Amino acid sequence: MEETTTGWQRSSYCATGTCVEVARFGGVVQLRDGKNPDRPAVGFTVSEWNGFQDWIVAHGKSF
Repeated sequence: MEETTTGWQRSSYCATGTCVEVARFGGVVQLRDGKNPDRPAVGFTVSEWNGFQDWIVAHGKSF
């Protein structure tokens, strides 16, 4: 992950800068659109975020 602005990060695999960005503020993980950073972010609890990551690792691109 590479930092984009204060606290926000995007994958180092993102070549265009139009990928999603993630940041953790307190107990909330925020996800936003990198090409529209002024739009509202979507928030997840740390538990929800960890569950999402676990699901991605378990299922990969097979969904």
